[in-house]
Amino acid sequence: MPKIQTNGIELYYEIHGEGKPLVLISGLGYSSWQWHKMVPLLAEKFQVITFDNRGVGQSDKPAGPYTAGMLAQDTVGLLDALKIEKAVIVGHSMGGFIAQAIALDFPQRVEKLILCSTNFGGPNHAPITPEAMKVLTDVTSDALTRFKNGLAVSTAPGWSEKNPAMIEEWIQWRVANPIEPVHYQAQMAIGLGLMPEAAAFENKLPRLNVPTLILFGAHDKVVPPANADLLAQKIAGSTVVIFPDAGHFFPIEIAEAASRTILDFAA
Repeated sequence: MPKIQTNGIELYYEIHGEGKPLVLISGLGYSSWQWHKMVPLLAEKFQVITFDNRGVGQSDKPAGPYTAGMLAQDTVGLLDALKIEKAVIVGHSMGGFIAQAIALDFPQRVEKLILCSTNFGGPNHAPITPEAMKVLTDVTSDALTRFKNGLAVSTAPGWSEKNPAMIEEWIQWRVANPIEPVHYQAQMAIGLGLMPEAAAFENKLPRLNVPTLILFGAHDKVVPPANADLLAQKIAGSTVVIFPDAGHFFPIEIAEAASRTILDFAA
């Protein structure tokens, strides 16, 4: 179980494949397991680096709150330890906040930037839909029902019903890898900390000068795809791809299509 010391913590990481470095940064409450469907495909062409953000998985879980800048420093520390000067940086959802922070604070470390199912924070992004908010803030149902309902609202309509084996695998993974509320809240603070307009990335993104790909599922109710165009308006020369048959968790829903799109862009 490889770990490195970075930014005052121990960070668990994995490396798959060889070639140009490609770093995958997970979303809120998720370890590197989130990428397990895509890693074998991406590793055919790249040196794929996955890791557990602070607060989850096999990495340290210090007291929060956390910030995007803090986890950006964690990630750059990992690159330093692996002697990687520059990489393709991919961030999903909360990981997209971290990826934006890396691109803004450490632009020399980013060869290309891929933002997935994320936003720039502040008052001007497209917020979570009322449907998703109702499901994800439900405290009346039992834990298993809440998790199943959360997966259903976070994926494309009907996907859960069509993929019962994957849903069962997902549930079993979460049962085996629970996240304590205190650590979940520590990571939640990353997004909450970006809500004030002064803290948001919105007016900082125009200074980016790196090839950028913006990926969304058309049925994303958690971070609506309207955020793709909002991001693209701020990042000059960026490219938007909307996957028509996916929701928020497209790295699991449509791993092959998403991997092909990333390979084409990153190559």
